[in-house]
Amino acid sequence: MNQNYIKVIATNKKARHNYQIDDEFEAGIVLVGTEVKSIREGRVSFQDAYADIKQGELFLRQLHIGQYKYAYNSNHDLLRTRKLLLHKYEIMKLQRKVREKGYTIVPLKIYFKDNKIKVQIGLAKGKKLYDKRESIKQKDIKRDMDRERKKSSY
Repeated sequence: MNQNYIKVIATNKKARHNYQIDDEFEAGIVLVGTEVKSIREGRVSFQDAYADIKQGELFLRQLHIGQYKYAYNSNHDLLRTRKLLLHKYEIMKLQRKVREKGYTIVPLKIYFKDNKIKVQIGLAKGKKLYDKRESIKQKDIKRDMDRERKKSSY
């Protein structure tokens, strides 16, 4: 009876609009105490967040975690670079793909999994404007079909 309890805290909605996600990974994240408490309150913003690899380690940059309002004077830096925890072979796979033209690593969501904070990251390739339009068109068609299906069921 080993069920994983997952509670999503924040999702990067812009990532799936701006990028085509080719592969996804689950990574642990190194945080300080006030960051954990702020994340529990949902004070996370993905705007301009990305990950990069330096010296065989993966780091998350520009992830905004808001200040914890009950901390006295030991609050964390809001845009601090945070280390992500992955297996070495996963980091090597990411590094090979990032060296290829057009690939980047973007955070997709932050969630609790069995009381540990995890970050889902995606290996992404930027979409062109016409790809974005096509995605929007497909979403509109699906929404219209669902609406018609709902009407006909009444």
